[in-house]
Amino acid sequence: MSLQSHIEALKERHASLETKIHLEDSRPRPDDGQLAKLKLEKLRLKEEMARLRTSAG
Repeated sequence: MSLQSHIEALKERHASLETKIHLEDSRPRPDDGQLAKLKLEKLRLKEEMARLRTSAG
């Protein structure tokens, strides 16, 4: 897998997590633990994308 395709895959996972966060947050009684887990994973992906872009440039 090339670096660019890896970054694109991470972007797709990041967008999917954003959707899951929005859906969970829209529920009448969102699960705070699940929200925290999803947000942490989203942040981890964002940091990994930034690291890959930095190392590629």
